[in-house]
Amino acid sequence: MSAATLLRDVFGFDAFRPGQQDIVDAVTNGQNTLAIMPTGGGKSLCFQLPALVRDGVTVVISPLIALMRDQVRGLREAGVNAGALTSGNTAEETDAVWNALERGDLKLLYMAPERLATGGTMNMLRRAGVGLIAVDEAHCVSQWGHDFRPDYLRIGELRRALDVPLAAFTATADAETREEIVQKLFDGNPPATFLRGFDRPNIHLAFAVKDGPRNQILNFAAARKAQSGIVYCGTRAKTETLAKALAEAGHPTCHYHGGMEANDRREVERRFQQEDGLIVCATIAFGMGIDKPDIRWVAHADLPKSIEAYYQEIGRAGRDGAPAETLTLFGPDDIRFRRQQIDEGLAPQERRAADHGRLNALLGLAEALKCRRQNLLEYFGENPEACGNCDLCDKPAEVFDGTTPVRMALSAALRTEEWFGAGHLIDILLGNQTDKVTQRGHDHLPTYGVGKDYDKRQWQAIFRQMMGHDLLRPDRERHGALRMTQRARPILRGEARIELRRDTIKAARGSGPKVRMLVSEEDAPLLSALKAKRRYLAEQSNAPAYIIFNDRTLIEMAEKRPRTLDEMAQIGGVGAKKLESYGRDFLEVIAGDTPEMHPVRRKLAGRSAGAVYDRLLQVQTELSRGPHGVDKPMSCSAGMLAKVAQMRDADKDALTRLLGDKYVERFGDAFLEVLEGG
Repeated sequence: MSAATLLRDVFGFDAFRPGQQDIVDAVTNGQNTLAIMPTGGGKSLCFQLPALVRDGVTVVISPLIALMRDQVRGLREAGVNAGALTSGNTAEETDAVWNALERGDLKLLYMAPERLATGGTMNMLRRAGVGLIAVDEAHCVSQWGHDFRPDYLRIGELRRALDVPLAAFTATADAETREEIVQKLFDGNPPATFLRGFDRPNIHLAFAVKDGPRNQILNFAAARKAQSGIVYCGTRAKTETLAKALAEAGHPTCHYHGGMEANDRREVERRFQQEDGLIVCATIAFGMGIDKPDIRWVAHADLPKSIEAYYQEIGRAGRDGAPAETLTLFGPDDIRFRRQQIDEGLAPQERRAADHGRLNALLGLAEALKCRRQNLLEYFGENPEACGNCDLCDKPAEVFDGTTPVRMALSAALRTEEWFGAGHLIDILLGNQTDKVTQRGHDHLPTYGVGKDYDKRQWQAIFRQMMGHDLLRPDRERHGALRMTQRARPILRGEARIELRRDTIKAARGSGPKVRMLVSEEDAPLLSALKAKRRYLAEQSNAPAYIIFNDRTLIEMAEKRPRTLDEMAQIGGVGAKKLESYGRDFLEVIAGDTPEMHPVRRKLAGRSAGAVYDRLLQVQTELSRGPHGVDKPMSCSAGMLAKVAQMRDADKDALTRLLGDKYVERFGDAFLEVLEGG
């Protein structure tokens, strides 16, 4: 069966997303493949679909148990025989996977990379008839990445041992990481490489300066009541305190961090997958294995560690393509903390320099003067137009020539021999006679009191923007004192000018970006009813709600309001198996009681053969007692009618071979007329 047919019949989609088909074709044709695709861009389909087309079983190496279990459950719901070998399996589950492998009817086998270290795995895979290896989250092979998994280094050995093609997928891989992937997974032989656009146009981007950050997060969540969201926090303690504050404000909330017991973490993962509207306050330990497509928002209570980390974390929102929103809070303490993390790390000097560059790119995005998305995508090598879906497109930045105050601040740092932090430098600029200022004689400096045009809060914002533009950088050896960078020298010498944002110097208040409605006001009640039905069915089968249908599918149902199973089959995400399992349940919500449909006819729902079947049935009814209504009753079975409905280039001989002389004598001419469109 072709990939396009499987796409429709198994996965319920009429067309590929942009870029998917080329990747699917390459993997299906047995090419070694590396695909860098945006989070939520449909990576999984790019190896699941070829696995169904190709002979043998496809081994999928994936880093997290929760992710594997959800994908296996989703495939089984769609009628695909898939299994996983994980440490979380029961003995019965493991036995079932082994038996399916021995029978040769398993199409996808998921396993963690750590399983490759066990002695019997390689022999088992040799016997199982593996035809393809797929590697999810391939950036985990990079030893300098924050997601490094040592056992990913065994995958290249597995590929050589089995001598089968390998397809590697990742959402975040800069040129350096891509080179590592090619070296370690493909022995340096360049695979067919697909670099998809990094844009996620459905995600609204917004940054805000910290100004009462707890209230900023509470206000943001309050405006998005009952929508699933993640709040990323810089510390474990903050996940707990912020979760408590959100719960006290009436939101269903839990926290998640690496210091929790494994069972507690699994319970949070389970709840988040199954419950609509749950908020999780988490460290970056939460997320890589979360494949929940209807997360409506992601907030950062603290600045992420790099622009890649930011992109990956916001990418967990809106994987279903429906509108999603983000808010990232930042302040000078964040910048100082992230710089120290890099400087105190164990990476070699050149790696630390690269990490400072990645942080600089994120700070540039935070302090951007124009469209956020342009800034973000330019970092990934793209050249986009202004997006119209970020806070700076909603309301352009208010800028001013900041050259004079920046030169004042740089001069104050230089005249104090770069031994002090922002607080002391601000006291000098404002002319504050603190003990620290007078004891060091800094009240006699030429820069003492020259900055009175700005108050303390405004100077704090100017220093934050200077760090954001990488003009000043905290020095670890000087306990966080600010030192000038080479970028600052042309400004200090009067050879260059700099613009700053005036609006971020003012107090940052409000709830962040405006709320986007998922559907029109008219369709909102129906969407709520469809979600309630989905939640009920999910609880009945103890499965994540999105396994049944994701938000995007429910939104399309609410907008198009199908009234028959044929119309339901045209909704994106409703494949044949899901139509059979859940079609009538959701039709009842939309249209009330609907006529029962024969199971054979239900399998043709949404296809042209379905309409042909209906006409054949009508003709058969009219001729069941012959052309004059006096002959012995006769009728074909539903299965036989379905076969006739799907015939191509039918003639009387073909009908005779299928139905036999007796039935062709009664129905042949009329059936052929229907098949010919008469």
